[in-house]
Amino acid sequence: MNDTPDPSAHALASAVAKVKRHVLPLFVIMFIVNYLDRVNIGFVRPHLESDLGISAAAYGFGAGLFFIGYALFEVPSNMLLQRVGARLWLTRIMFTWGLVATAMAFVQTETQFYVLRFLLGVAEAGFFPGVIYYFTRWLPAAERGKAIAIFLSGSAFASLISGPLAGALMQIQGMGLHGWQWMLFIEGMASVMLCFFVFFWLDSKPHDAKWLSREEQDALVAAIDLEQREREAGGVAKVSAWRLLKDRQIVLFCLIYFCIQLTIYAATFWLPSIIKRMGEMSDLQVGFFNSIPWLISIIAMYAFAACAKRWRFQQAWVAAALLVAACGMFMSTTGGPVFAFVAVCFAAIGFKAASSLFWPIPQGYLDARIAAAVIALINSVGNLGGFVAPTTFGLLEQQTGSIQGGLYGLAVTSVLAAIAVFFVRMRPKGVASPDFKAASAN
Repeated sequence: MNDTPDPSAHALASAVAKVKRHVLPLFVIMFIVNYLDRVNIGFVRPHLESDLGISAAAYGFGAGLFFIGYALFEVPSNMLLQRVGARLWLTRIMFTWGLVATAMAFVQTETQFYVLRFLLGVAEAGFFPGVIYYFTRWLPAAERGKAIAIFLSGSAFASLISGPLAGALMQIQGMGLHGWQWMLFIEGMASVMLCFFVFFWLDSKPHDAKWLSREEQDALVAAIDLEQREREAGGVAKVSAWRLLKDRQIVLFCLIYFCIQLTIYAATFWLPSIIKRMGEMSDLQVGFFNSIPWLISIIAMYAFAACAKRWRFQQAWVAAALLVAACGMFMSTTGGPVFAFVAVCFAAIGFKAASSLFWPIPQGYLDARIAAAVIALINSVGNLGGFVAPTTFGLLEQQTGSIQGGLYGLAVTSVLAAIAVFFVRMRPKGVASPDFKAASAN
């Protein structure tokens, strides 16, 4: 028996530890900034109406246009990233989304608002999958899931700080700009400034990293290349979206996740407006109140996950979370503004927990050879909720003066999704790729 340590294994472990220390904190910060630039218009909606005359319907449509631009350009952006390198392309993505986010401070008309929201989606397209691709070239499969989970934690943290930060920045006045313009300008410019650090900090390939020794570089590249050869030998399938949609189970996965995302994005873009109706509040107070549901939802996600792990019946836990969301949304229509806010806090327990609990179901059902393609399809369909929800809410408020019909709709779709969950199967057809085991944090 040979107890001599394997030098290559030691070099690989050392390289992995260095990669995590070097890139993970930066990617988390990038994700936080990305999220802030994406959702900060939720805090300026009343100002857009009072200062620029942008109606509720126009606001909702513009908020949703981001997701159309993002969906249309996500695949081309990913192709270009692989061609020009992650370092240059991720820097480009951040630079252009920062410029567009900054330009949002100077919109004057509905058309300008539409164009810039669409362009923001185009500019951001490819960021999330680009980071995932970066991990596939820098970390072995066994380490990727942990890294993705840490990366995704950035969105949870951003949800907490987005309100107080926006409220604080909107207190700034001067140089002919309103507080909401200063907030958009500063948050957008933060992305522009950060991209210069990204360019000098990131490397496209392990062999470009001067902070890794030659032995560490070789061990990392060898391990990742070996995994790639094993995947190719296993015959990883490439299947079209239309062919995937012939599977009834996959269609159900898409519909359920779409319903979940409808509620999440409706709350994201309309919650500040609901809070405003609770009484005379400053933008800073609105920001702090906005953090409460997201803080509750983060605690609920971990509590539901712990329960699901102990008492295994994933479909039942997803359905229970969806019913909690449905009850919360329905209750928000039965009382005054303060009661509506409390009800949304209750709903947040459900819709965020449902989002995290959902992913193990398709992962358990799918053949590993098509898991990546199907999960990308489910995520793409789900993100369309980011267009449908704010657009519908905006039209309802403009036509009826209330979003009550939209809240009823969210309650109904959550109930339907809860029922549909019991028609999906979780029978394994293969081993899910480790790349996607952290998808439940999304």
